[in-house]
Amino acid sequence: MARFDEVKNLVLSLEGDFEKFYEKNNQAAGTRVRKGMQDLKTLAQEIRSEVQNAKNGAE
Repeated sequence: MARFDEVKNLVLSLEGDFEKFYEKNNQAAGTRVRKGMQDLKTLAQEIRSEVQNAKNGAE
């Protein structure tokens, strides 16, 4: 569950930048959102690999 908490914390940490970008048209916040989404993609891929390895190891 620690990995799930990492995902939640990352998404929650981006909330302010999402608001700034979409509500106030702050372009710098948009850059931070894009970086955060890339980090989320990387984290998701790591978790996906861990799950696949655990699944294959259990068989």
